[in-house]
Amino acid sequence: MTNKTLLRWGILGAARVNERLLPAIVEAENAELVAIASRRPGAAAETLVKYAPDQTEVRIYDDPETLLNDDDVDAVYLPLANHEHALWTLRAIERGKHVLCEKPIALSVDDILAIETAAQRYQVRVMEGFMYRFHPQHARVRELLDSGLFGEVRSVRATYSFMMRPARMYRLEQPVERGGGALWDIGCYAVHSARMFFEDTPVSVSALSSYVGSGADISSSGVIDFGRGRFAQFDFSFERARRSEYEVIGTKGGIKCHTVWQLPGDIPVISWWTEDGRQCEERLPPANHFRLEVEHFSDCVLNGKEPALSLEDAKANCRILEAAMQSAAEGRLIKLD
Repeated sequence: MTNKTLLRWGILGAARVNERLLPAIVEAENAELVAIASRRPGAAAETLVKYAPDQTEVRIYDDPETLLNDDDVDAVYLPLANHEHALWTLRAIERGKHVLCEKPIALSVDDILAIETAAQRYQVRVMEGFMYRFHPQHARVRELLDSGLFGEVRSVRATYSFMMRPARMYRLEQPVERGGGALWDIGCYAVHSARMFFEDTPVSVSALSSYVGSGADISSSGVIDFGRGRFAQFDFSFERARRSEYEVIGTKGGIKCHTVWQLPGDIPVISWWTEDGRQCEERLPPANHFRLEVEHFSDCVLNGKEPALSLEDAKANCRILEAAMQSAAEGRLIKLD
């Protein structure tokens, strides 16, 4: 716990997500951007000028290790390539830095266990960066479900996709085992959002994937069995029109979140229906889920709170992703212990 009112942030990488994340740190009420680093010479400076040109006091590093050794940095945001997340999260923890790591935080449950052990040893907060969970629209969905209006939840369908542009082809350069492809990029969203509505541990996972030459999956679909006739269907792709939505069906009706990936000015839309004929479409106030995520994590560090997304949650999500990858590769259903 600390008496400070601003958490001092460093960004460990010049990835494209900085378009949203960097301004979110600058705008957050309890955060201050103090440093940014990249291994590509000049990339950190270019990123800062592009997304926050008025932040003239931010230190620029062309070596991530130098940023980690900066005593003025309390916490780091880590948006490096998927297969580097666990390694650099551990390096940051060992320097005493709190870490908000872009999803997926790791490519195996074993790596997350190592992160968890290190975080406990060095007494730092670590959270996987699923920014969407901090948008108020999901709290509204939960409120409606908890009202009993739709009965018991029986199924969830989560769909995430966009057409891959040439500038993003780097996402397909590595095989899926190394963090490339749709599974680790957008499939993690599908699994994570589907899990919001089932408290039980899943029983099994089955999946089908289409691969490119590198061994990266470009499209995948599957089913998570939560037992007692409750299923979560996931579908994600780099070769379909843009979608980021989920639908929850209960015994008395259903509810749909139409756009999970919200831009700051977007109007969130939730629609629902019931068996007795009621229908409703709700339009909610816009919100910046990146800024809300940064403010939440900053508050956790500054005031000694536990992050809303725990490392237990990260392990549960990764366990399903690993099973989906195995199922698609081996053509069989994977049972979970």
